Amino acid sequence: MKYLHHYIRLLLLFLSVILLSGCVKDEEFTNDSRGNFEALWRIMDEHYCFFSEKEKQFGLDWNAIYQRYSKQINPQMTEEQLFEVLGNMLGELRDGHVNLITSFDIARNWSWHEDYPTNLNDSLISFYLGKDYRISNGMRYRLLDDNIGYIRCSTFENGFGSGNLTDILSYFLTARGLIIDIRNNGGGMISSAEELAARFTNKDICVGYIQHKTGRGHNDFSEMKAQWLRPSRGLRWQKPVVVLTNRGVYSAANEFVKYMKSCPKVTIVGDRTGGGAGMPFSSELPNGWSVRFSACPIYDKDKQTTEFGIAPDVQIGLNQFDIFMGYDSIIEQARKILR
Repeated sequence: MKYLHHYIRLLLLFLSVILLSGCVKDEEFTNDSRGNFEALWRIMDEHYCFFSEKEKQFGLDWNAIYQRYSKQINPQMTEEQLFEVLGNMLGELRDGHVNLITSFDIARNWSWHEDYPTNLNDSLISFYLGKDYRISNGMRYRLLDDNIGYIRCSTFENGFGSGNLTDILSYFLTARGLIIDIRNNGGGMISSAEELAARFTNKDICVGYIQHKTGRGHNDFSEMKAQWLRPSRGLRWQKPVVVLTNRGVYSAANEFVKYMKSCPKVTIVGDRTGGGAGMPFSSELPNGWSVRFSACPIYDKDKQTTEFGIAPDVQIGLNQFDIFMGYDSIIEQARKILR
């Protein structure tokens, strides 16, 4: 894992050099509505990494996008009007890692989860956890009454200490199996996803591949480099595991699902994840607004993109009757598998 962390740090450093040296410079464009529009379109055109995938998925034509939105730019626009047009243009990419950030708002596209059933109910989670659950590093966990361990991991924004994870797994040593519920986990630090996943393998496994941009063309990428998951030096879990997913699983959490699909004795249950398979990077427009975008594509072990999500091994969702009866059918399906 240390090798992977070192590689990613070097990759990001190299990426920053490429992007900063080849990025649109403020002085090339005037600080007005037209200049900021041209700068944003050019930054994305030269550095965004999923044009080919988005063209195949839903017919994205970035040049046609330019023609359509260019007509909406005029010198009399207010800041809010310019922000709306630029935000709508970025929304055409349908990418949760793409944002336009200003002092008054953030343009975003969250269709990866907003257009789908949530398949999660906080009241049901509270019912299964009860009142005597344990908390460690943002994770809530307890042993269910059928001797199955349950961990609710709602974010990877926190760094996991080796001692924290060892203590949690030690608590479940007598359990017959383990449920890791990451539904609505919008991501965070990829290192945290790796740290947790490393507790479920006893050998080095190739979990995917990574590339970086090498030029300004839409398809100018380096060769794919393998991503390796190294087993943790701490306590490792040897029994069956079920990971619960929904469309709210994104970015680093999406990566965690990718890692776990390569680990033994793991079953993914729930709904397709939201995706988010590009390492984000940021640049700046002449007026100081910041633009964040996917700059470095990551693939699964079969060299397929996970930008549009990862399908579960067992597809199942919640319905209103389940919720009314106080029954989380996704958790219950996991318990059935582990029993």
